[in-house]
Amino acid sequence: MRSSSRPADRSSPTSARRKPHPVDEVLPAGKLAVYGIQHVLAFYAGAVIVPILLAGAIGLSERELIHLINADLFTCGIASIIQSIGFWKVGVRLPLLQGVTFTAVSPMIAIGMAAGGGTDGLLVIYGAVIVAGLFTFLVAPWFSTLIRFFPPVVTGTVITIIGLALLPVAAADAVGGGSSPDPTNGRYLAYALGTLAVIVLIQRVFRGFAATVAVLIGLVLGTAVAWILGDVSFASVGDSSWFGVTTPFFFGWPKFAGAAIVSMIVVMLITAVETTGDVFATGEIVDKRVGKEDVARALRADGLATTIGGVLNSFPYTCFAENVGLVRLTRVKSRYVVAAAGVFMILIGMVPKAGAIVASIPHPVLGGAALAMFATVAVVGFQTLSRVDFHDHRNVVIVGTSVGLAMLVTAQPDVAKALPGWAQIVFGSGITLGSITAIVLNLVFHHVGRGPAIAGAPGTPTIRLNAVNGMTRGEFVAAFGRLFQGPTDVVGRAYDRTPFADTTALRTAFQEALFATPREEQRALMAAYPDLGGDLVDEDSVHEQECAGLTRLADDDRSEFEALAASYRERFGIPLIVCVRDHPDRAAILAEGTRRLGNAPAQEHAAALIEIAKVANRRFEDLVTEANPIAAARVGAFRR
Repeated sequence: MRSSSRPADRSSPTSARRKPHPVDEVLPAGKLAVYGIQHVLAFYAGAVIVPILLAGAIGLSERELIHLINADLFTCGIASIIQSIGFWKVGVRLPLLQGVTFTAVSPMIAIGMAAGGGTDGLLVIYGAVIVAGLFTFLVAPWFSTLIRFFPPVVTGTVITIIGLALLPVAAADAVGGGSSPDPTNGRYLAYALGTLAVIVLIQRVFRGFAATVAVLIGLVLGTAVAWILGDVSFASVGDSSWFGVTTPFFFGWPKFAGAAIVSMIVVMLITAVETTGDVFATGEIVDKRVGKEDVARALRADGLATTIGGVLNSFPYTCFAENVGLVRLTRVKSRYVVAAAGVFMILIGMVPKAGAIVASIPHPVLGGAALAMFATVAVVGFQTLSRVDFHDHRNVVIVGTSVGLAMLVTAQPDVAKALPGWAQIVFGSGITLGSITAIVLNLVFHHVGRGPAIAGAPGTPTIRLNAVNGMTRGEFVAAFGRLFQGPTDVVGRAYDRTPFADTTALRTAFQEALFATPREEQRALMAAYPDLGGDLVDEDSVHEQECAGLTRLADDDRSEFEALAASYRERFGIPLIVCVRDHPDRAAILAEGTRRLGNAPAQEHAAALIEIAKVANRRFEDLVTEANPIAAARVGAFRR
């Protein structure tokens, strides 16, 4: 007898080896090295700018500045490996590079100067950094529970602001850098636009590996051309030593001051918002769902890296938005690429000569590459905002106000000086101000309110849920009859379910009453709905069809809708009912109606009921919004 045991089918789902997510893919060593170097080059200028600004402001010597830069790069590498590789509940395990947050520059300068400047001020800064890092690590789980306050309208706005606010940084580099800008210099402009053109050309002509290293090729070619023309000097390479490593507490033991610690904790809370936005942006780019535990892991990594930074003579760390754009542009999603970049940064931090080579890249060349990278971050924000319902005016206010304030501070950074010192922490960064504005406005418009308020029929006063439960049947039908067309029997049946515990129960009552109505009454209800694009008789239908542009149809479009309506009526005996606000445009509505012509009559009857329920949900939301935009948040679940 032949044994029933046999080799497993290699093609079966249970035995087949599951392909890892692109984020977890380990690339060949050569590609890891090249991609990692590309991240380092894109990141380098932003990484060293904070110690340069701080050293100049508090009066550190050139030798001390060199040590700060080396310590910064060394710690950046450690922090990036922690964030991308992760261990225990630390590190988000996404391709996110860590760098010193720009938000901390002004507060650290203020702390350092208040302590007398020089290394004395530096020690007070480090004491505040260490405590703030520990604080961030401990509150990360709590902060991550606030993820429900980051819907697409908030995350899309923050991501867009990050991209737009970084573009002036790229523009400043394109015209020569912050120390010697010269917008009239044609050579600077040629370097920047030439580098950008090389990146675009490579992306257009090549595929595969060459396209993914377009930024690196652009930087190398741009630097080579500038060197040939005599605009690059590598003299600093010869003057630098081969080996140098930072040691813990190099400048002395840290000092702890209460006011400095509070100020730095505020900075870390603000950067937590930016980190959350970067995590969501990267999740969108790499197509990986981000949850509250991911945010907690990222914030723990921020806190741990910040504490390590205080010990190793560096500063507060956060996810660097610059490299988020590079991930989007190259489409290389592996987190091990960022880990490789972290290794290179550690090496650069230990080899000053290597850092001097990277530092020799001309500002205009770096600016040209940065224009492409930073703009792609904004594009990710646009993609996220495409999921937002902008027919809801509250979302328009949230996005418009947040972006407007962020651009105000970005275009006119000195406006922060008109405010008290504590407020300058917020107004000193367009990203910070815009992010906080988006979060606060989302809370105000979608989550804050004393209770659900409902606007009844036009001309009637606003009512609240307890008043709804006290209505007579006639009053109830008058208040909510506009949810459906024609007969009000459905509304009357919903009344029979009083009292309602909350607005969700009220909404459920309307739905259940609709589907429990006898078929003959359902058909009568369907017959009362107007044709799409036809003559409208009530205000609600006008508003709904106006949102989809059906009240402004050209003759050809009107003929298409009339033909579809006639075919539908002939087949099913009722008007075509579509919740038009769930469709992006007229073409989508036509396609939906044409598809439904192929349904069986019983199937289409059910489909029409579902569309009526969707329309009623939208109208109920309108009632709540009209009554009180703040309390409207309490019925936000209706949209889901």
